Amino acid sequence: MRARIPHRWQRTALAGLLGAGLAFAGLATAAPAAEPDTGAHAPAAAAQLPGPLFVDPDSQVRRWTAANPGDSRQPVIADRIASQPQARWLSQYNPGTVQQEVAGYMSAAGDALPVLSVYGIPNRDCGGASSGGAPDLPSYQNWIRLIADGLGGHPVVIILETDALALEDCLDQAGRDARHAALREAVTTLKSAGSETHVYLDGGHSAWHSPADQAARLSASGVAEADGVFTNVSNFRTTAEEIAYGKQILAAVGDPDLNLVVDTSRNGNGSNGEWCDPSGRALGADPTLATGDDAVDALLWVKPPGEADGCAAGAGQFVPDLAYALATN
Repeated sequence: MRARIPHRWQRTALAGLLGAGLAFAGLATAAPAAEPDTGAHAPAAAAQLPGPLFVDPDSQVRRWTAANPGDSRQPVIADRIASQPQARWLSQYNPGTVQQEVAGYMSAAGDALPVLSVYGIPNRDCGGASSGGAPDLPSYQNWIRLIADGLGGHPVVIILETDALALEDCLDQAGRDARHAALREAVTTLKSAGSETHVYLDGGHSAWHSPADQAARLSASGVAEADGVFTNVSNFRTTAEEIAYGKQILAAVGDPDLNLVVDTSRNGNGSNGEWCDPSGRALGADPTLATGDDAVDALLWVKPPGEADGCAAGAGQFVPDLAYALATN
């Protein structure tokens, strides 16, 4: 499954030019990490999401560690990365097989909570490195319907269309309007799969658009019918930066029922201003539903650590050196 590389040439409303997401995910639970200081000190509330998170036994990192027991990097990668729950990306337009794939993944998850990153909207990545997706919007809606049918009512977190909103500036107004309508319909379709389908929409990241700008895009795309907003997918901004930014987005949207999800897979050392396999980055907080913050539903590894952005290797290819560096920096 090819994971995405976001094309980060967009001008930000805050500072800099950066990148976003790709990924994959599975059956074990992650130990709670030390919680980051997010500036929120209210008592922890019961998690909205039903855990534990699912660790995919068939992820790329799991396959690599199983095939390379004698590699000197294997113990660290197995312990720090392969043991953690990560997202499974649906990034191929495959209407003939996607329902079966999703149903199999839900079945494999058992009583655990899987995370799916749905990435197939037409003209995704604005023709950049991760271009592709469904050929047109009617085909896209059919693909979304097949995904919803495959869920079977199983509890699931869905990260819906990374960069679809933050990167929409390449579209003309008619194209943006059509994309917003498509996302509204996708949210409705996915939520119809059952009350345990938790859908989050694209919030970009804290060095891209202003909270008011991103909130307007989200509101136009049906976020009121979703469960919240995700930020930092495959980027490197710190957890504290992203939670502060995400809360500003939520305040601008003005819906108290919406919450936040942050990708912490590679943000342990923050950002150095680069997005494509930059050096010196580190794993962030372990995936957890126990965030200690009523507004934050989860810290997740949406972008699987060790899978390339497209500079160190092909997009989505697992690179042991990348994984080892993230785990040891």
